Amino acid sequence: MALIQRVFSGVQPTGNLHLGNYLGAIVNFVKLQESHSCIYCVVDMHAITVWQEPAELTRSIREVTSAFLASGIDPNKHIVFNQSQVAEHAELAWVFNCVARLGWLNRMTQFKEKAGKDRENASVGLYAYPNLMAADILVYRATHVPVGEDQKQHLELARDIAQKFNNDFGEQIRNNGFNDGLYFPQPEPLITGPATRVMSLRDGTKKMSKSDASDYSRINLSDDADTIAQKIRKAKTDPEPLPSEEKGLETRPEADNLVGIYAALAGRTKADVLKEFGGAQFSSFKNALVDVCVSRLSPITSEMKRLMADPGHVDSVLIDGANRARVIAAETMSKTKDIIGFIHKR
Repeated sequence: MALIQRVFSGVQPTGNLHLGNYLGAIVNFVKLQESHSCIYCVVDMHAITVWQEPAELTRSIREVTSAFLASGIDPNKHIVFNQSQVAEHAELAWVFNCVARLGWLNRMTQFKEKAGKDRENASVGLYAYPNLMAADILVYRATHVPVGEDQKQHLELARDIAQKFNNDFGEQIRNNGFNDGLYFPQPEPLITGPATRVMSLRDGTKKMSKSDASDYSRINLSDDADTIAQKIRKAKTDPEPLPSEEKGLETRPEADNLVGIYAALAGRTKADVLKEFGGAQFSSFKNALVDVCVSRLSPITSEMKRLMADPGHVDSVLIDGANRARVIAAETMSKTKDIIGFIHKR
């Protein structure tokens, strides 16, 4: 059976979408629409692996959806939905809980980081999060996943789960019409663009994060032009002028971050940016960065605000997307049950 070249990715609705989310994920989501069949998910089930205030979670689901739409994702040509409306995600995740090995999950570094020292008090959901992520991808038999560096380990786990399922049930898979014995594909990572990892404006060695105590560490998609300008002008730098070549950025994390942000927003390479600004002081470069940041983000911010004021429309996009996603997911789950040996309604 021919495998459709399909992209799947998701964003957690945990509030305060920022420039890192936009450049690290959403920009690539928009580009991939031109070359792939795309499914973009607001992963609300992942969000509740740690406590979420229910009313805030509802607002955040709509905010991420609004950011998708305002950035140029077309919900008519592609699928935009929230995870909890398609029950097959959770259903396949349980199957994968029984395929994945405990040792695999014990190696996941992100659980250790998020659980911290009080690991015994972390939710089971936080521990088993990678199995649900594998189900998110494979319930659509997706072939490609745009991921940041911090998610590569989880994608590797999804590939391991797919391979083990295919190995365990090879005979049954062939009996169900897959002559090569491969039911689940091994999804490939897509890492593109000059600023896939956007760092904090206060510390170039740390990733830009909504959980950082300082709001000056990030540019939120909800920030107005004056706020963006203020944050960029206060961004940490070093006393040296900008270098003329990329290798000059290697030991200068803050400079590297700001040049990378400019390059990504302007659709240029870091080398190209340094040809223009090499030798300049940060004050003049920051003024140029403010201009490109405001011109790129302001239309998105205003469209997000318009959409957030019309929650009925946003919800209708999610419901329509979920209905279309469910058709694909249900077919995958039905075949999975046949392969495993479950009796079920067809």
